[in-house]
Amino acid sequence: MSDHINELFDKDGNLIGALLTAAAWTEVRDQVMAALGIRETPAVQEKPEPTADWEMLTQYWDFPYPVDMDVTCEHCGSRTENWSEDDPRLFRLTSANLAGLVAFKCMSCQAKVVKKHFKDEIVTECTPYLEEKLTSKEGRY
Repeated sequence: MSDHINELFDKDGNLIGALLTAAAWTEVRDQVMAALGIRETPAVQEKPEPTADWEMLTQYWDFPYPVDMDVTCEHCGSRTENWSEDDPRLFRLTSANLAGLVAFKCMSCQAKVVKKHFKDEIVTECTPYLEEKLTSKEGRY
């Protein structure tokens, strides 16, 4: 057929596929992906958990209540009494700071769970994961 395309047939002579050279694939890849309705999602490598930030928060803990380790996802119902001891993790620590703001990602539904530690109370917010992001809320640098 071509130096760039090799058609593949089964034992009965039915066409079952085709092999493309790298050069041919590079030329037609975007059109093939669009024609098949395949949206490529970039592989996102997760940053390591900021455990040093969590340790610093607990080291300087000055709230009148003990360090709380429980996390609950309001969207899927996932719950743990101690997020740091779960194996595998039910919630992944994504940020922590000395002001008492701690955020987790629910490993079941990808929701964001934020715990705000105030002087007299802890306020928890749970935001569902959105596959399609709102472009008006994207940071531009």
